[in-house]
Amino acid sequence: MSTPMTKDSHAQTDLTLHVPGMSCAGCVRRIETAIDGLDGITGVSANLATREVHIASNEGVLATEVAKALDQAGYAPARGSVDLAISAMTCASCVGRVEALLMAQDGVFGASVNLATGKARVDTIRGAADVSAIAAALTAAGYPAQVARADTVPEEGEDLARLRQQALLAAVLTAPVFALEMGGHLIPGFHLWVMETLGHRTNWVIQAVLTTLVLAGPGRMFFARGVPALLRGAPDMNALVALGTSAAWLFSIVALFLPGFLPDGTRAVYFEAAAVIATLILIGRYLEARARGRAGEAIGSLMRLRPDHVEVERGGAVERRAVAEVVTGDIVHVRPGERIAVDGRILDGHSFIDESMITGEPVAVEKAAGDMVTGGTVNGTGAFRFTATAVGEDTVLARIVGMVNAAQTGKLPIQALVDRVTGVFVPVVIAVSVLTVAVWLLVGSASALDLGLVAAVSVLIVACPCAMGLATPMSIMVGTGRAAELGVLFRKGEALQQLRAARVVAFDKTGTLTRGAPVLTRVATVDGWSEALVLRLAAAVEARSEHPVAFAVVQGAQARGIAIPEVTAFAARVGQGAEASVDGRFVQVGTARWLGGAGALQSDMEAGAARGETAFLVAVDGAVVAALAVADPAKPEAAGVIAGLKAQGLHVVMLTGDARATAEAIAAQMGIDAVMAELRPDGKQAALQALRDAHGTVAFVGDGINDAPALAEADVGIALGTGTDVAIEAADVVLMSGDMRGVTRARGISGAVMRNIRQNLFWAFAYNTALIPVAAGVLYPLTGTLLSPMLAAGAMALSSVFVVVNALRLRRFAPDAPRAAPEQARLVAEVTA
Repeated sequence: MSTPMTKDSHAQTDLTLHVPGMSCAGCVRRIETAIDGLDGITGVSANLATREVHIASNEGVLATEVAKALDQAGYAPARGSVDLAISAMTCASCVGRVEALLMAQDGVFGASVNLATGKARVDTIRGAADVSAIAAALTAAGYPAQVARADTVPEEGEDLARLRQQALLAAVLTAPVFALEMGGHLIPGFHLWVMETLGHRTNWVIQAVLTTLVLAGPGRMFFARGVPALLRGAPDMNALVALGTSAAWLFSIVALFLPGFLPDGTRAVYFEAAAVIATLILIGRYLEARARGRAGEAIGSLMRLRPDHVEVERGGAVERRAVAEVVTGDIVHVRPGERIAVDGRILDGHSFIDESMITGEPVAVEKAAGDMVTGGTVNGTGAFRFTATAVGEDTVLARIVGMVNAAQTGKLPIQALVDRVTGVFVPVVIAVSVLTVAVWLLVGSASALDLGLVAAVSVLIVACPCAMGLATPMSIMVGTGRAAELGVLFRKGEALQQLRAARVVAFDKTGTLTRGAPVLTRVATVDGWSEALVLRLAAAVEARSEHPVAFAVVQGAQARGIAIPEVTAFAARVGQGAEASVDGRFVQVGTARWLGGAGALQSDMEAGAARGETAFLVAVDGAVVAALAVADPAKPEAAGVIAGLKAQGLHVVMLTGDARATAEAIAAQMGIDAVMAELRPDGKQAALQALRDAHGTVAFVGDGINDAPALAEADVGIALGTGTDVAIEAADVVLMSGDMRGVTRARGISGAVMRNIRQNLFWAFAYNTALIPVAAGVLYPLTGTLLSPMLAAGAMALSSVFVVVNALRLRRFAPDAPRAAPEQARLVAEVTA
């Protein structure tokens, strides 16, 4: 572990890096030479056995510099990542500063911060980054941070309650201030009554006391966070609010207690503006936090699927234990109606299990001995025992939560524009505010100071970039959570944008478009032979064979209720078939070439081949008596999914290693546009590249080990969750149920999220673009009115609430359903209820 330091420091350093690419003595020499050439290195030792490199330095050398040298030599050090939970981030400017702080830490080569979730994913050089030091650096900069666990439910109740109390207290203190100053505009005679009962000065003193209590109490957070940020030269939203409210408060205090310092005609107070601004922003933050809590309910609800306790069999006795105490190999008892705690394989018993919360499919699945069960699913009316095969963070449920968290922490390419704008936005706003005062003083009348102050405060408040910072991450957060509820896991946030942009969807055939296992489809016999007799004899021979086609024949016979007799003298003929004695007859099952031709059954076999079937013959005592056909049937939903994709203007292609004739027959049945057959795994990669060159962004759907290279090559790799772990790890999107309809669901929610993001970004940018000039007073010469700082605060708070509420609409996304019209107004009412 390196001594904690930032990239601009050079403290004494001892590093130990893991280099997985080190494989021989030559590697050791090249690695040592590459590092030894750096300034300040006093010793370097590479250990081939452990694949570790130990580095010593007098002056101190940055791990980032060492990693760069290793990269250039072709030996990249092992990488890792960690998630941090970060508080006190309030706007897009905070996000930019936190990312900059993270990137300044030694051993960090990438960082992505999400304002909506309050999390950061930090990509590190393993062994070189001190996570506790990184968290401490953020905390020292005003952004308290700690390591976040993927399998824990975020606790937001305490923070929400505190925000509610602060907003309520501020509202109670602000109400009299607002009434005393603005009541005369609303109630005839009210101002006269106040002057007669309280008097002018007492009225102002009461407002001063209450406003000071608002700013020193509930509003203290703006100053506690904003002033240090301003002093560091990195102002954020809190700094804007602190500047705006303190300017209004200070001007009012001078007007009240030191009126001689102000020119005639400018002695007015703006206590109500300072108090209302703080109150409205606190209320906005409370509503925003409440809505953001709802946005994260998908992850919380997934984690709450896991029960707290479970019955475990140990030493012959059944004990009730906490789920955290269950270990791999434990025998777990499940009663009717209980929720399954961990992943495992059924030992005995039988039941139907509701897996909808994992796969998104509503139909209960039948389970018996030997079948796998998943933690978080609900048992039906049966009881069974199972052996735990995965616990803790290794369970499917924990992996799902980890995938969704990773997607929510990531950034979409569209976010790059927002980052560039918000990086300079707050300093520009402060400059515009100062310029506003200067222009008013230059061109204004005797009351120019008053008007300039109002305009400057309005600019500071209305321009807070909260909505900009929330526009993209809120949509990603809600969208990926909703997708998880539907059984679609976006492992990478970028896939949300890429999938919508896809112009081609390429499918693997076996196990993706088809069921992945052959079944007996037809039995054609010559005169004098019945289907039942032929199957009885053929299945008896095939029962001794290990070929997948043989298994299909045996299953076909069993499905028809045919008893399978014993055989003698069984022999397998490689590449030809098998033979045996059955009921005193010599039976052969195999190719037409081996058995001397199909004879009268030739036309039947040719017709089957045109349909994508594989045909072979059955001969009894040397005479061909039947032709059997097997096929890997298409999944029942495949044709509908392909038709739906084509209706959206997508080019649909099948990639397969099968023979061209078989592949084209199946493609014709499904309505697929093009077939690329007889491909090896590396050939699929080349095929995808050709499709990308011809059409644009490519999505690939597959399930097997041989699909992993293609899943990684595609712009968006979509893996069926029923496939192999290798395929799932290589994919960008995982369909948990294995149902092909998940492809259209994934693309549907991708489109919904991108539309939602565009709506949010338009609102955020249009809002600031339109209201900053209005706040500065460009309409004053025409209308004689200025945007009140109170209205500016209300508009600013509402803009953030609008973005959050608009993102919340994604929680109601329904696949294969017409898109509902926006209902932001009703949703705002729901959130505020």
